[in-house]
Amino acid sequence: METNVYKNYTIKDLPINERPREKLIKYGAGSLSNAELIAVIIRTGHQKDNAIDLANRILSMDSSGISYLSQVKVEELTEISGVGHCKAAQIVAAIELGKRISSRGGDAKLKVDSPLVVVELLMEEMRYLNREHFRVVLLNTKNHIISIEEISIGNLNTSIVHPREVFNVAIRKSANSVILVHNHPSGDPTPSKEDINITLRLIEAGEIIGIQVLDHVIIGDNRYISLKQRNII
Repeated sequence: METNVYKNYTIKDLPINERPREKLIKYGAGSLSNAELIAVIIRTGHQKDNAIDLANRILSMDSSGISYLSQVKVEELTEISGVGHCKAAQIVAAIELGKRISSRGGDAKLKVDSPLVVVELLMEEMRYLNREHFRVVLLNTKNHIISIEEISIGNLNTSIVHPREVFNVAIRKSANSVILVHNHPSGDPTPSKEDINITLRLIEAGEIIGIQVLDHVIIGDNRYISLKQRNII
């Protein structure tokens, strides 16, 4: 009977200094490839695929590679042979934790003195979203971030982005001012007429209740536009 040489090939067959977990411990996470990082998360392979092989199959789910995983769902991952609910949940949880650290880390002490501060917080998460997400950055009297709140998901229009929803959360959290943020899934952050109209409407509503709208930042694919910097508002 012919022996399948691949059947028993596992991570443990690699030299110790080439095993993902050992590399991470010795050299740090930055020394690992994308596939190796995923292999550390999922820990084991499946049948003929070791953990790295399986990780590469996960990265090949879409032509955009690791970018695709920013919004991947458990159900999509489990369509891959060898990825059960446990492995899928581990991957999705790790991605979500990374996004939360990126977008929320240090918010309470972070001062916003330019739109770039907001962009650096949210770009890596929002540039990959395939639907428009509208968020507000809530600031205190010293322009320190109180929190970042998601208001709506979907095409930006006046029925979805209503002043009531925007300023309700701002009032509840005692915000002094807000910065509006939304993404363009097309990757082009150029503001539409609707973007500008909604911004002006929210500015007007904010003036009435005493909460200033400082800016509206539109995020594209590694590009952004600040309506304040462009003198649109």
